[in-house]
Amino acid sequence: MTDEPAPEEKIERKLWPRLHGDFLASSLLAYLRNWNAYGYRLVRELAKAGLPAFDSGTVYRTLRQLERAGLVSSFWDTSRSGPARRMYSLTKAGDTFLSLSIEALSRYQTILQRAVEGYEDEDAKVGGSEEGEEAPKPRRRLGSQGRPVGED
Repeated sequence: MTDEPAPEEKIERKLWPRLHGDFLASSLLAYLRNWNAYGYRLVRELAKAGLPAFDSGTVYRTLRQLERAGLVSSFWDTSRSGPARRMYSLTKAGDTFLSLSIEALSRYQTILQRAVEGYEDEDAKVGGSEEGEEAPKPRRRLGSQGRPVGED
């Protein structure tokens, strides 16, 4: 008996969005808005938040990029016994960038939600499309997992 996931779970994991780019940077900045942290703690917090599997090296590279961009600062903490650890904190520029990222992600969420819902609410408010044009009809509704729902 093995702990190997079922074939459909393997496929679903492969299709899960990767954690990278601005989404990873914004997530790290959001944690640093609340407290200063070591890279290892940030990796653990991302995993606890339920984000898809990721390489911890990617997190450390992203933190170094954020520092070069002036969005975070760091220092070597030697206050505890054992090896020194790099402590990261959010800068004022990082806080501004995070606020803009949150606003952009909120807009993307709205756009994606409207696309998933097939613009049903918009069509009801506007009453259809321009005169002489047929309103587009959604081919199918997608559930929260992106799978079709309510098909006969």
